[in-house]
Amino acid sequence: MTKLTGGCLCGSVRYSVDAEPMFTVVCHCKDCQKQSGSAFSVEFIVSSSAVSVEGTTKTFRQTGDSGKAVERRFCPECGSALISWGAMMPDAYLIKAGTLDDPNWIAPTMEVYCDRAQPWVNLTGERQKFALMPPV
Repeated sequence: MTKLTGGCLCGSVRYSVDAEPMFTVVCHCKDCQKQSGSAFSVEFIVSSSAVSVEGTTKTFRQTGDSGKAVERRFCPECGSALISWGAMMPDAYLIKAGTLDDPNWIAPTMEVYCDRAQPWVNLTGERQKFALMPPV
């Protein structure tokens, strides 16, 4: 696999990933809806040790549905959402697929928080679907 690269809208933050994604996901949770400014977010999950970030990010911390910590990292200049981290998967990063230099290979394998999906969203394709977040 070639190295995955991406970054924010203004180019102040760049990242590279030296590992195959564990999986890709469509998340319909309300936090992803707000963060993306859309009906859902598409993310790929990788080992955090395989990710290298250049540039300064700002971090927003909150408590997730699990009661555990969630961190969302974004560019402080242009506001692009880039990377999320959650205490439920402490050794992994969730990277926003739209920030990839080449997102054409993305094919989500699951949808989570389907009970919070907007009623007009009807994605085609075969994926595992979960009402909430499945156990990790």
